[in-house]
Amino acid sequence: MTMFDTVLVANRGEIAVRVIRTLRELGVRSVAVFSDADADARHVREADTAVRIGPAPASESYLSADRLLEAARRTGAQAVHPGYGFLAENAAFARACAEAGLVFIGPPATAISLMGDKIRAKETVSAAGVPVVPGSSGSGLSDAELADAAAGIGMPVLLKPSAGGGGKGMRLVRDAALLADEIAAARREARASFGDDTLLVERWIDRPRHIEIQVLADAHGNVVHLGERECSLQRRHQKIIEEAPSVLLDEATRASMGEAAVQAARSCGYVGAGTVEFIVPGSDPSSYYFMEMNTRLQVEHPVTELITGLDLVEWQLRVAAGEPLPYGQDDITLTGHAVEARVCAEDPARGFLPSGGTVLALHEPQGGGVRTDSGLGEGGGVGSLYDPMLSKVIAYGPDRATALRRLRVALADTVVLGVPTNAGFLRRLLAHPAVVAGGLDTGLVEREVDTLVPDGVPEEVYAAAALLRRHTASA
Repeated sequence: MTMFDTVLVANRGEIAVRVIRTLRELGVRSVAVFSDADADARHVREADTAVRIGPAPASESYLSADRLLEAARRTGAQAVHPGYGFLAENAAFARACAEAGLVFIGPPATAISLMGDKIRAKETVSAAGVPVVPGSSGSGLSDAELADAAAGIGMPVLLKPSAGGGGKGMRLVRDAALLADEIAAARREARASFGDDTLLVERWIDRPRHIEIQVLADAHGNVVHLGERECSLQRRHQKIIEEAPSVLLDEATRASMGEAAVQAARSCGYVGAGTVEFIVPGSDPSSYYFMEMNTRLQVEHPVTELITGLDLVEWQLRVAAGEPLPYGQDDITLTGHAVEARVCAEDPARGFLPSGGTVLALHEPQGGGVRTDSGLGEGGGVGSLYDPMLSKVIAYGPDRATALRRLRVALADTVVLGVPTNAGFLRRLLAHPAVVAGGLDTGLVEREVDTLVPDGVPEEVYAAAALLRRHTASA
C-alpha cells in the first residue's frame, strides 16, 4: 500500500502539533489550518503548509466543513486527520470527505453515527455479547417511561443524554421524589448542548472506576486491543490524569475486557484507532460494563504509546492508507507504566476559572522518561475561544511508583509564565495518599478538591518567578 503524499490536519493546538510530528517522521507533507486567532500558533509554524480558514470563532473556522474541504482541495491533500474534538466524531464530515475524494483518517461514517448514539450503541454492543449497565435505553422514552424504568432499576440512577458526552446533561438521582425535576433539567441541558433531549436511565454504581480499552482495527478484518487506560481521576466528569496499565485489573480481567472491546469494535464495522470505555465497580472489577465508544484518537493516547512502543498516529495513517495490521493479539505486550497529566489554562485558586494571557516564558520538560505534547510557544496568546487544555505531560517508568515520581517532578518543572495553569494542582493530586496507593474512583477529586488547592501563594508562582529571572538574565 502507498502512503499519502499530503495530509491536512483539521485541528489546532497540541494535537495538531502531535499529528504533524508523525507526518514529518513518515515523510508526508503536512497542511495546517488556522483561524485568525491562531495565525502565529505553533502548529502553523511546524507544518509544511498552512491555510487560513476563517475568523476566530470555531463555528466559522475549525467547525466549517466547507472551509476545511476547500483548504484540502487547494493544497492537494489526499487525506484529512481530524485530531480530537471539533469535527473528529462528526459523521457528516466523514461522509463529506469521502464525497470530495479525500480519505478521512478515522472510522467509517456509519460507525461514527452508530457509536455516537448512546442508545443504539448499547443495543449494538449488547447484541454482540458485551456487558452493558442495567437500565432502559429504548429510543424516545417519555418522562413517565423513564420514571418507570428508574423504579424498576432502583435508586440511585443516572440520567444520560443519548447524544453527546463530556458529562453534559448527566444527572445523578438518589431520591425518587426528585426524579421528575431532574428529568426535566436533564432534557433542557441535553437540548441546549446537543439539540436532542432523548435520555436514557442507568443504574448508578457508587465510587466507580473509569477504565477504557484502546482498540486498533484495519480494513481487512483484523482487530486488536492495546491494553487499558485508567481514567478515574476526573473533575466535573472531565479526565485530568490518566495512566496505563490500571492497577485494578488482573490479567484475566484485562484479557476479558480487551476481548469485549474487540467485539464492540467488530459490532459496528470499526476501522482505525478507537476507544471503548467501561464503568467498573472498584469492589468487583470483573463486573465491568460498556459505557461508550470514542470513535477517534483519545487525548490520553500517549500513555498507551509508551507502554506498547507503538505510534498510534502512525497506525491511524497506515490503516487509512489500506495497510493491514502486521501483528495479532499475541504480539502485543505491555511494558512498564505511564501516567499523563492535562495542563489547562485555569486557576484552581479561583474556583478553576478559565485563564488566559500571553506566554511570556515557557519551560516544558522532555527526556529522562518524560514527554510533553504541547501547542504552546513563547509569545503566543492563550484565550477563551477554544478548549483550555494547553499541553500534556507524560511520564514513563519501569513501575508505577517511578512514573508517578517522574510526573510530579516534571509538573514542578513545567512553567507557563503569563498564564495561570493547573499544573501545581495536578502535582498535589498525584501526591495524594489515595492516588499513590491506587485507590481511585471518579469522585475522588471532587471529594478532596479543597485539600488540593493551597492557601497563600502556590509554589508554582515562585517557580515562575525563578524562570523569569533566568529568562531575563539570558536575554
